[in-house]
Amino acid sequence: MKENTFLLIGPFRQLITMADLPDKGALTDDLLQPVIEAGILMEDEKIYKVGIFSELIKEAQTLHAAIIQLNEDVVAIPGFIDAHTHICFAGSRANDYAMRNAGKSYLEIAAAGGGIWDTVQHTRKASMEELAALTLQHANRHLQEGITTIEVKSGYGLSAAAELKILKAIKKAAEQTPADLIPTCLAAHILPKDYNGTHEDYLQEISHQLFPMIIEEQLTTRIDAFIEEGAFAAEQITPYFTKAKELGFHLTVHADQFHPSGSAVAVQFAAVSADHLEASGEKEIQLLAKSNVVPIALPGASIGLGVAFAPARRLLDAGASLAIASDWNPGSAPMGDLLTQAAILGTFEKLSNAEVLAGITYRAANALQCSDRGKIQQGLLADFIVFPTNNYQEILYQQGRLKPTQVWKRGKLINDYLNPSSTENNRAYFASSRLSGNYSSNNNSLIQP
Repeated sequence: MKENTFLLIGPFRQLITMADLPDKGALTDDLLQPVIEAGILMEDEKIYKVGIFSELIKEAQTLHAAIIQLNEDVVAIPGFIDAHTHICFAGSRANDYAMRNAGKSYLEIAAAGGGIWDTVQHTRKASMEELAALTLQHANRHLQEGITTIEVKSGYGLSAAAELKILKAIKKAAEQTPADLIPTCLAAHILPKDYNGTHEDYLQEISHQLFPMIIEEQLTTRIDAFIEEGAFAAEQITPYFTKAKELGFHLTVHADQFHPSGSAVAVQFAAVSADHLEASGEKEIQLLAKSNVVPIALPGASIGLGVAFAPARRLLDAGASLAIASDWNPGSAPMGDLLTQAAILGTFEKLSNAEVLAGITYRAANALQCSDRGKIQQGLLADFIVFPTNNYQEILYQQGRLKPTQVWKRGKLINDYLNPSSTENNRAYFASSRLSGNYSSNNNSLIQP
């Protein structure tokens, strides 16, 4: 006998689906159109139907669906997507932070033994298993905050062997967390200090040695490069990206962080995204707006470095898309709190709730070419999160203080990964092979078919 695979949950005081919104350009909050007293009917890991909870009950009963009836003020929105992180690393750069706040420059910090190279040394020393455990720890912290899909870069190995180890660690971590980890190879991060050749020699070595191993072991389909003074120049990256494209990789670029330097390359190679953009000028903004490249703002790096934010408002007004990511890394963006950073970016760049939420849901999904998520919509993955409020505006208004009390990933409730303090009043655990834990809330009720 086939196991019942349908589950209905609701009513949500508001349900923000993010459905039918444009992929590019400015958004106003009236476009969100919350569904009131809504329900989500799931089949296995996908959304079967969305609508008014009371109207879905009859269909759910016909399907012999289990029904979770919520008797409290809650809002549901799509699971967050962090499209740019560096969470596979070892070591700490707390001393860099102190030196930076004391007025030391990047070069002075590097000369004192800090900077990216410090993280490279710690990461090289760590075993693959140790890196996988650290990545898993970071991913599950993200999961606690409602981030159900996480892009994870390599880039702290800076040799073919070390980069391969990092990508294997990301793969191992991905097998142990409910979150989806999207790996990216960032071997073109900086020229390693212990490399004796030129930038061109290093990139050629990586493309000839590492790329075939990545393909053979199916470790990633994505290649990134840091185009910036002190990292790699556009003309150095051109043959590297050309080789990557020939092999079928999708490209993304660390662009325009300190100087207008990489967005033109992103457009030239039809990259899926151009990330950072703090130094993008009008020329770069217009170039990105006329392309299909998704600009990704990284407010965590601006906060960590004390520099200006990416010109998010101008990008949107020019007709570009905009994703927002945490850039969680040990150096410039150690906070890793996507919701807080996105809310702060919205404050400084005068973004609507719709623009910020789009940036951490479906537009972030577009940046990762994950068309099966980012919206609460029929046929897409049942990735959504639930907040203890009756007004979706509270989510960004509270700038990260309001935490999700339910996280649903691929149709499964994964509250076992949440901070117990955040779920004290709403532990929606449900005894089923589809869900983690036990359903035992005083406020909510489970109706078996």
